[in-house]
Amino acid sequence: MPANNTVNYVTQFQSELMQKYARELMTAEMTTQRVRFINANTIKIPFIEMAGYKDHSRNGGFNRQAVKNDFQTFVLKFDRDVEFFVDQMDVDESNLALAAANVTNEFETQQAIPETDCYRNSKLYAEYKTAGETPDTTVLTSENVLSIIDNAMMKMTEEEVPMEGRLLYVTPVVEKMINEAKEIQRYLSLTQNSGSIRRKIVNLDGLKIKPILSSRMKTVYDFSDGCKPGASAKQINMILFHPRSILACDKHQYIKLWPEGTHTQGDGYLYQNRKYGDLFLIPNRKQGVFINAESEA
Repeated sequence: MPANNTVNYVTQFQSELMQKYARELMTAEMTTQRVRFINANTIKIPFIEMAGYKDHSRNGGFNRQAVKNDFQTFVLKFDRDVEFFVDQMDVDESNLALAAANVTNEFETQQAIPETDCYRNSKLYAEYKTAGETPDTTVLTSENVLSIIDNAMMKMTEEEVPMEGRLLYVTPVVEKMINEAKEIQRYLSLTQNSGSIRRKIVNLDGLKIKPILSSRMKTVYDFSDGCKPGASAKQINMILFHPRSILACDKHQYIKLWPEGTHTQGDGYLYQNRKYGDLFLIPNRKQGVFINAESEA
């Protein structure tokens, strides 16, 4: 395919795309901001283990201990692409950038962003199980939901997961249970001159609560053609996590609109979109994740 007379429109839409992801991606908090690749598809994270103090001898000398410097590598595998053909008569030649922006905007809204949420949540669920953890399958109610959260938070604290930065993703159904929990004391105040009342709980003892669409919180998805719940999919009810326990990134995004005459696919414009990234649960930080889901039994 000729390389001349083509523009990589993703460079024009970069800021808009970033704003769109920050605004509409429900799992944006999972994103790892700084990732270093050692080759095209591999991320390497250093981990240092060392022994502690020993009693000092005043006869001189120090107690020498060992330092172990290991690396964990993660290989990206979620590589997706799509191509659309737009007939010449459907695009104003003087408005190529706008046409590309419109197609990109609709595709990101309808397909790319929802798929990213679905993939991340289901991949975290799978990695959680692979790491030897068992998702909690307690049936949640307004009577027990706070107890489940409190116990998970306590366990994380005992295992030295940082308190600050923890997040709780819940389905709208579980969010309603939290709002109706009998243990919560609500302080209802009338906004001056408006008479409005805010009952929604977005912060529980410093824990940020964020509702995620139930359709994006399934245990498994079928990605063979777009994204849809897998045949054996169960509902994930809540994900309590610390972002430092997760590695989630997008390595590459490519968007191009090939004008008529620069390809051999017909009389029109060829739109191409590719996205490459993945999510991983860091094995020695798995204590920073807790999942409640519908039983697979």
